[in-house]
Amino acid sequence: MTVTLDVWRVPGTAVPGALARMAWLPRALRRNRDVEFVKLLGTARGFGVTAADPYRWAALTVWRAHARPITTFDRIAAAHVRLTLRPTATRGRWAGRRPFTASATATDGPVLIITRARLRPARAVTFWRAIGPVAATLNDAEGLLTAFGIGEAPIGFQGTVSIWADGRHVNAFAYRTAEHAEVVRRTPAHRWYAEELFARFEVLEVTGEREVIGWSTKQA
Repeated sequence: MTVTLDVWRVPGTAVPGALARMAWLPRALRRNRDVEFVKLLGTARGFGVTAADPYRWAALTVWRAHARPITTFDRIAAAHVRLTLRPTATRGRWAGRRPFTASATATDGPVLIITRARLRPARAVTFWRAIGPVAATLNDAEGLLTAFGIGEAPIGFQGTVSIWADGRHVNAFAYRTAEHAEVVRRTPAHRWYAEELFARFEVLEVTGEREVIGWSTKQA
């Protein structure tokens, strides 16, 4: 299994073309026999309740064999970065499926975390109130290289991509940050999610322009 996260930045004139690709490209990619799972995603600036970024789009793809370029988005992009990933831990479902299979142990290199949830509409407001303090602490977390929001729809389908210097910093934030621990504690009682997924990946390779996702080359 090979997993890639592609993120493109497009100029203003290409935003309509990006929106059109969000509509038809997922079906086209699923017809490719090399593709096991794919999600086209919008992004947001930062983490938490933030504004969507119409100039930045992403594709998360699970390949049965070798990863291929997604040229239809490449053609309209002003900048592009691809992260090649190996799953090291995963739990939960995405659209009813378990898209990743953990096949490696954690390493000392950069770690990418994806959290994704489908919120219950009646509980969305309380969730966003609870997540605010976590967002504030994440922005200043030691070892965080970059983080940004992802979403499949404007409301209710939300997630986060975060990249860390190593697994030690991920664990420190997840288990020793009071705000994060409080949200984890409250989750079963409040039943915020109709579906949720957490996945941890080893970052195998980064090609392209890291600045697209706010990952400074000084942190490479």
